[in-house]
Amino acid sequence: MISHKIPGFQRVSSAVLPLLLVATLLCAMASAQKTAHADGYRVVHTYPHDADAFTQGLIYLDGHLYESTGRNGKSSIRKVDLTTGKMLQHYDLAQQYFGEGLTNWGDDLVQLTWQAHLGFVYDRATFKWKRSFEYAGEGWGLTQDGKQLILSDGTPVLRFLDPQSFAETKRLSVTDEKGQPLVNINELEYIHGEIYANIWETDQIVRISPKTGKVVGRIDLTGIIDKNTLSDPNAVLNGIAYDAKRDRIFVTGKLWPKLFEIKIVAGR
Repeated sequence: MISHKIPGFQRVSSAVLPLLLVATLLCAMASAQKTAHADGYRVVHTYPHDADAFTQGLIYLDGHLYESTGRNGKSSIRKVDLTTGKMLQHYDLAQQYFGEGLTNWGDDLVQLTWQAHLGFVYDRATFKWKRSFEYAGEGWGLTQDGKQLILSDGTPVLRFLDPQSFAETKRLSVTDEKGQPLVNINELEYIHGEIYANIWETDQIVRISPKTGKVVGRIDLTGIIDKNTLSDPNAVLNGIAYDAKRDRIFVTGKLWPKLFEIKIVAGR
């Protein structure tokens, strides 16, 4: 009979060893699942949102929402009143452009497009177009950390851009709690030193470390809206905005008739 030394056991038969290995594997899987738990949410307030807005980018500045919408022929940037959902100002993109992520830099708004490899810079006060810039690959989400722009393109890699030249300065590979590449990273927002990201076609927002690229937390927004009220299959969660002065987080979705202010509830 073959024997093996295992901590905590003096002699273990070869017949028992596979059972121990299975038990160890199950414990490891349970531990991994535990570390991958998601936080919940509490809705603080519900606001109206344009149900025709295919939300691709969302930010909050100086008391107003700024939104980038997608789809060819319907793409725009908008200034929106938070309380009423009323569009106060807008700029419509040309038919050939599919609007995507949006962020601010200084007095400007910076918007991506999906597959045109072009981004646009606008004066935030007037929405006047100022310049275009090029980038490789697709454009999905956009945010900034006060030093650089951060771009997602649906892959597990986030790209950092110089906000003046728009040259790529570095890349960050994103991995989930199990160390696997995380795909479908969509709309972005920089909150409390972390990158919050919608994962396309899911009800989850992940929190990404900008230093390591590791997912350090999740927020499960399942049930925040009655999906029976959403007739379009593309009406998925997308849109995160942060009010830094009042520490408020807002979320919405493509073609959603509502926008929500939420508080994160720690998971158990």
